[in-house]
Amino acid sequence: MNDNGQNRSSSDVQRSEHRSAPRIKVSAPVELRVPGNDVPMRCATSDLSESGCYIESIFPFPIGTVFEMSVQIDGTVLALGTVVTRDPQVGNGIRFTKMLPEDQEQLRAYVEAAQQAG
Repeated sequence: MNDNGQNRSSSDVQRSEHRSAPRIKVSAPVELRVPGNDVPMRCATSDLSESGCYIESIFPFPIGTVFEMSVQIDGTVLALGTVVTRDPQVGNGIRFTKMLPEDQEQLRAYVEAAQQAG
């Protein structure tokens, strides 16, 4: 039992850390554009999934920041993304919030191929 008198099993903890899609370790070039700012930021992913990515940056963005993104994998995948985690001097976790079906399919195929190869 925890301090609140509730039972918590290890499976409860594992479930809370479960991602909606498996991530692969890959360094893919990314260009981020924040609405209202004409200067793009270039960085790279450290991991990637069908639902999001982690970008490395010593100056991470605040949680809730929305980006227009282009991710260079086998081609260019365009997406809207929202910052969901912020690790000072490390980077940001980004959830993809909008993507065209053809970009979703390209990303899905890329992630699936990388999982089978790795």
